[in-house]
Amino acid sequence: MPNFDHVKRLLLILFLFPWITACDNVTIAFSTPEEILDDIPLGFPAIEYPAENEFTMERWLLGRKLFYDPILSDDYSVSCASCHDSELAFAVNEQFSRGAGQAIGTRNAPSLANVAYHPYYTREGGVPTLEMQILIPIQEHNEFNTNILIIAERMLEDETYVEMSQAAYDRPPDPYVITRSIANFERTLISGNSAYDRYKFQNKSQALTAQEKMGMELFFSERTRCSQCHADFNFTNYAFENNGLYASYPDPGRFRLTRDSMDLARFKVPSLRNVELTAPYMHDGSFDKLSDVLKHYNAGGANHRNKSELIQPLNLSSGELEALEAFLKSLTDHTFITNNTLKDEN
Repeated sequence: MPNFDHVKRLLLILFLFPWITACDNVTIAFSTPEEILDDIPLGFPAIEYPAENEFTMERWLLGRKLFYDPILSDDYSVSCASCHDSELAFAVNEQFSRGAGQAIGTRNAPSLANVAYHPYYTREGGVPTLEMQILIPIQEHNEFNTNILIIAERMLEDETYVEMSQAAYDRPPDPYVITRSIANFERTLISGNSAYDRYKFQNKSQALTAQEKMGMELFFSERTRCSQCHADFNFTNYAFENNGLYASYPDPGRFRLTRDSMDLARFKVPSLRNVELTAPYMHDGSFDKLSDVLKHYNAGGANHRNKSELIQPLNLSSGELEALEAFLKSLTDHTFITNNTLKDEN
């Protein structure tokens, strides 16, 4: 049985020697795990941790272990990482993910990059905190299909989990420990070192190509108005919109939560960070390619009574569409998806 204190000391020793990771002509040096996890990109606000769940390495280590452990699912077949792959910006390249017993999900799994900054969770926005969001996949029949009390019982039978829980929260494994530790880990999934970030926030004028700069101008222009929904440092305003995907939606969207007809088929605007990696697209994974998404918006979408007034035919040329796609790909953060600290310790 691995000793938790020994594991922690080993991690600290490993990172006491400065290591360097280079990607896309970017060099970043850190000396401890805390430095890596607490490094806030330029242009980003500080992460707000809730009272009683502030960041500590003990909590983070426990959360990471649980995130990658299929102990969370009824039949020990899937983990959080099954739907949120670190190499895909914590998303998955499947239309609908499979849960316990190979049950098929009903919505496309979103990326967890920068999830710490979201004001609410799920596509309809019905969950106010990350800690509460953890409960959703645990109880959903087509996800983990289990019970948080059963998970706690499983952890109590594992001496490593008992020791880590005591170190993190001064209590044995229970629902409080499970939800807080996973949320603590997820708040450190920060992505902000793309080519765009280096151009915008790090004053590296050569970080973007001429085509990418052309696409950036289009993205932020009044002509396309992309940035009115995909706004600010995280490329989302977190609003609930209908983007004209269908004339009639099988999924009621936010209406499912509010029962307000004005919310029918409205879904939370997703972040576009690392969008190159997170296909398929839309809440139902109906578009396989980024170019198909752009064609949809260029055509103005289908008519729906709640469709956003911002969704209008753009009449972009093929060259302009290619430039816009190139810009969106410049939002890929290679240092984020290759950060071994965020990956499964096993």
